Amino acid sequence: MKANTKEREGCNDFMEKMIPKMFSVMKNYSKQQFIKDMSAGIIVAIIALPLSIAFAIGSGVSAEKGIYSAIISSIVVALLGGSRVQITGPTGAFIIITQSIITGYGMNGLMIATIMAGIMLILMGIFKLGRLIRFIPTPITIGFTGGIAITIFTLEIKDFLGITVDKMPINFFTKWGTYIKHISSINLSAVFLGLICIVILVVWPKINKMIPNSLIALIVGTTIAHVAKLDVKTLGMIPRTLTVPSLSRLSLDELFELVSPAFTIAILVAMQALLSGVVTDGIIHSKHRANMELVAEGVSNTILGLLGCIPATGGVARSIANAKNGGRTPIAAIFHGLTLFFFLVVCMPLIKYVPLCVLAAILIVVSYNMFNVKAFLGYRKAPRSDIAVLIASCVLTFAFGLVLAIEVGMVMTCVLFMKRMADVTEIKGWTYLRDLDDLGDNNDPDALNLKEVPKHTLVFEVSGPMFFGAADKLIQLTSQVTEDIKVVVVRMRSVPAIDITAMNSLKKVHQHLAKNDVTMVFSHVLEQPLKAMRKAGFVDAIGDENICESLDAALDRAEKLCA
Repeated sequence: MKANTKEREGCNDFMEKMIPKMFSVMKNYSKQQFIKDMSAGIIVAIIALPLSIAFAIGSGVSAEKGIYSAIISSIVVALLGGSRVQITGPTGAFIIITQSIITGYGMNGLMIATIMAGIMLILMGIFKLGRLIRFIPTPITIGFTGGIAITIFTLEIKDFLGITVDKMPINFFTKWGTYIKHISSINLSAVFLGLICIVILVVWPKINKMIPNSLIALIVGTTIAHVAKLDVKTLGMIPRTLTVPSLSRLSLDELFELVSPAFTIAILVAMQALLSGVVTDGIIHSKHRANMELVAEGVSNTILGLLGCIPATGGVARSIANAKNGGRTPIAAIFHGLTLFFFLVVCMPLIKYVPLCVLAAILIVVSYNMFNVKAFLGYRKAPRSDIAVLIASCVLTFAFGLVLAIEVGMVMTCVLFMKRMADVTEIKGWTYLRDLDDLGDNNDPDALNLKEVPKHTLVFEVSGPMFFGAADKLIQLTSQVTEDIKVVVVRMRSVPAIDITAMNSLKKVHQHLAKNDVTMVFSHVLEQPLKAMRKAGFVDAIGDENICESLDAALDRAEKLCA
């Protein structure tokens, strides 16, 4: 009955955590809060409009797809999400991955990869993997974010300088070679206008923090270009309606090839959305539901994929702006989406005059903010292994791609972690009373040098996890056993876990000692190692009587065996 009750309680707790925040925060909703949410939603929409356009152009799709991505995702996540103030939309992190997918597989490939990523996110939420995202090491996060920033900067140099190139190469280094080759075709008007916008983007927040600097740069830059009749490329007419591309079939090989970039999109969405949830929780003193947020982001990106839009996730800056402007419920995110739709319908005739160099300037400043200089410099005193992961993740991201960077970064982290664990695993022999001339004043009854150890007995203390990285240390134990030894006591009170490789090494040690008529006795074997020993048949091989609960019992057992 108790087990059934616990199961029911656990199930009820899970179901409660999987309920969208919308249902729980609307119980005591007031008119005053509605006005605050509406105001916050409109303000964040003003911030999001130029960014959504810039991220879409940077990703290699038309501008309206970025706006529709922000509209659809913010409303869907508001209705289904697990955060009170999450504002969702396209972000700079997707530029590099979407460009690579479109280059390799076309718009059809991006649609399928985004749908696959959405399904992965839904499954991650259902299987309660929201907490596991925190296991991605910080050096990898900072490294690939910095790499993405360098990639965005590189992509925007073309429009910022007004260089005319028929077809830009994909490779990072080849891009810079192309820029150097076409340096004579720089449009000075574009550079001049872009520099003015960068100055506005940097200086404006010091003058007024209420009105977004990107909006001011967009308005001023477009006005200067139009009034002065500067010869710069403009955005052109943006369709008000969303054109949905037909989803054609891909071969099975292509589908399997898209799994890796789809997984990368899913990880990026999950990391940014949950990071945004954690940050805004501290501002509004709330607690987001991580798994429900993943499900909502998954549903949102599945819909975006079906409609041919770019991926979207929770934006940290936009969500913070929402919280600081009074937004406290998902109603603010809904108003954010509706306001963007209003801008799309009403303001499109004006947006077509926006120069590409102005959008490039906005993204260059975004890339600078993404490249966290303080975080990079903070690793100067970090362990060399962490520095190696940081640099590798950053360089691989802009040189070879985000997918490879994450894969290599995770492998490097795992290998270095296993090395550290192997380094802390130790097997030490005791210092015995019979070898000491002076016992000193130590009255601790558990002190190692105050235990009576029978003759012909050796005691070894094992510390740290016993796994394949430290398995060779177990074999060294046999080298210390001399001909007069009859019993070896192995104390395992500091061994939290053991794997099959270490278990096999332990079997080899036992077989070697058994051939020389030496008995192995264990003490303080913890739950996981003992379970592994039983499952592997090791306890049957050495005998239950040689598994002792305490060190004193193990020493008594050794004395009997020696006698």
